[in-house]
Amino acid sequence: MTVKDRIALVTGGGSGIGRQVSLSLASRGAKVAVVDINHDNALKTAMEIIEAGGDAIGLQCDVSVKEECFKSVESIIERWGRLEILVTCAGILFDKSLRNLTEEAFDKVHKINLKGPLFFIQAAIEPMKKQQFGRIVNLASGAYLGNPGQTAYSTSKAGVVSLTRVAALELARFGITVNCVAPGMVETPMTAGMPPEAYENIAKAIPVGRIGKPEDISHMILSLVADEASYTTGQTVFIDGGLTVGASRS
Repeated sequence: MTVKDRIALVTGGGSGIGRQVSLSLASRGAKVAVVDINHDNALKTAMEIIEAGGDAIGLQCDVSVKEECFKSVESIIERWGRLEILVTCAGILFDKSLRNLTEEAFDKVHKINLKGPLFFIQAAIEPMKKQQFGRIVNLASGAYLGNPGQTAYSTSKAGVVSLTRVAALELARFGITVNCVAPGMVETPMTAGMPPEAYENIAKAIPVGRIGKPEDISHMILSLVADEASYTTGQTVFIDGGLTVGASRS
């Protein structure tokens, strides 16, 4: 999985899966721009990389604002001269029944979860097209198949899957691959508030018998952004311990 000396940008890199992806890329020699709405968290992740001997910067960005997304990419080009890897992990989860879901809540989730990846892909197109090389991975979720009480989240992630497929078709001729990972339940700050009994019940339903860890997701993302992954594009990879396989048999 060759990523050495590649320039990477990871949104949501200050915590959870994005943090682990940032650290994993850096540990294999990539230079990483850690992007997060929480600047302190972005800087902490970047400092971890630097203290381990890597090269990184921490940038603050609201991914729902197009101008901020483009500015982040411009900052990376100014520092390193190029952008080769884009991983969009920033997202929020909002649980509310279909009947009680407000328009405001629906729009907020979609602005971050769907518009964020869209804006960053748009910002990355020209630099990646110019160099005839790019690796883009978007973070969706197994919830895109539909979860009760998660209308906003599930539909936003379904949009990410469709965005990935369209971008893959449009950008393939420029040497740019675009793929998507769809994790199941993962131990992150987003899921930390769940009651212990809920965790236990979910773990029992997963064929491998445990909740996922950020490392489980970063391993797959690393394989999709590697130099060797030039023939894989437009794909959505489930990383859920076999949960969707079991569901499809029921």
